[in-house]
Amino acid sequence: MIGLRKGVTRLGARRIDSLLFGKCQAHRFLSNSSKDLHRQKTILKSSFGGLAASLLGASLLSYYMFNAKSSVHEYVFGPLLRNIMDAETAHHFVVKLMSYGLFPRLFEGIKDEDKVLGVKLFNNQKYLEIPIGMAAGLDKNAEAIDALFNIGFSYVEVGSITPLPQPGNPQPRFFRIPNDRSVINRYGFNSDGHWSVLSNLRIRVEKFLTKFNGNVTAPNSFEDGKILAVNLGKNKHGDEINDYKLGVSRFGPYADVLVINVSSPNTPGLRNLQKKEKLLSLLDAVVEERNNIKLSENPLNKGKSGQLPPIVVKIAPDLTESEIKSIAETVNESKIDGIIISNTTISRPTVYNSPEDPIFKEAGGLSGVPLKPISLKALRTFAKYNKDPKLTIIGCGGISTGQDAIEFAKAGASFVQVYTGFAYTGPNLVNRIAEEIKDELKKEGKTWEQIVGADLKK
Repeated sequence: MIGLRKGVTRLGARRIDSLLFGKCQAHRFLSNSSKDLHRQKTILKSSFGGLAASLLGASLLSYYMFNAKSSVHEYVFGPLLRNIMDAETAHHFVVKLMSYGLFPRLFEGIKDEDKVLGVKLFNNQKYLEIPIGMAAGLDKNAEAIDALFNIGFSYVEVGSITPLPQPGNPQPRFFRIPNDRSVINRYGFNSDGHWSVLSNLRIRVEKFLTKFNGNVTAPNSFEDGKILAVNLGKNKHGDEINDYKLGVSRFGPYADVLVINVSSPNTPGLRNLQKKEKLLSLLDAVVEERNNIKLSENPLNKGKSGQLPPIVVKIAPDLTESEIKSIAETVNESKIDGIIISNTTISRPTVYNSPEDPIFKEAGGLSGVPLKPISLKALRTFAKYNKDPKLTIIGCGGISTGQDAIEFAKAGASFVQVYTGFAYTGPNLVNRIAEEIKDELKKEGKTWEQIVGADLKK
């Protein structure tokens, strides 16, 4: 009996030990499970926090990358490109990015609440909402038109375009001078040719019409208050009149403005076309060709009368006063609609931050800050001799600030174009110049139109 009790007692003890042991194990298991769960929650919180931070960082980066008002392009991306790419490679790279839709834009446009920036052009036939344009040379083959409009430009000029494709001059042919925010180029009218560029323009129009099922009225810029210009050149061994006539007839239906480029310093003999007899013959021929343009070839114009594109000539800054006077007389006689002053200069001004830079010895046209006084002087000289008040004068050359634009306007320019300043500053340049212009106009209590030609009235 005693043995039985001992056995029962031992058995009970084992059961109690087992139960206690099991409870301890369960407690440890539950405790460990709770710790694991807490650890997992901590990890998840950390992961979500990291993901949220990453998404926020990516969003902010995207905002600054694709906001044309951001200075990140001037102080980060621009210098980076200049450090890893030569000038021409960077040029093609940026245009290609824009053609793929990878470009900054002004999400809210340029604000002009007081309506001081708008300007009527070409005897009131055209209107620009902002007096700032992109000069020819950046988008040579009409690949980035809408990207440039969306950055803030009201006027975009593509080209120069030659009838036949040509490679231009041998490389290297594009050189930076960063200390002076200038460049020297000797591209030599490198162009994909008429048919390739015309194809780009036609595809662009077709895509636009598709959005509206073909039922839309719009200029070739696709927006009122904006202008698309096509800059025409001649082939290196082309005909000095027929090459331009071909350009006028082919691109006329797809352009709001046609520009006749007779001033590139990088095509042999081209600047000779600025001489009176040759220039008058050329301008008379292109005006006649313009008057016969078949606007209906562009689907945007089908069933509409439309306006024939104004003809503008682009001249060099490297001219004497008598030569500029002769051009003024020729332009007035030919009855074209406008003039761009000016193209790049073959001179090498001595006012440099780094005069010993070997790049200064490179052949080609100089543009950027050192060009401004030369171009402005040429514009003032032309305005002095111009007798046609309806003629639209366009300022171009070394413009990179609102004050530069104001100076050109007061000298007689209806609006201004930029290029090299844009290359150094980036997309923010357009909005910056517009804001600086507005500030200056506010001080003077005037509108842009009221200051155009103000210096001529003194």
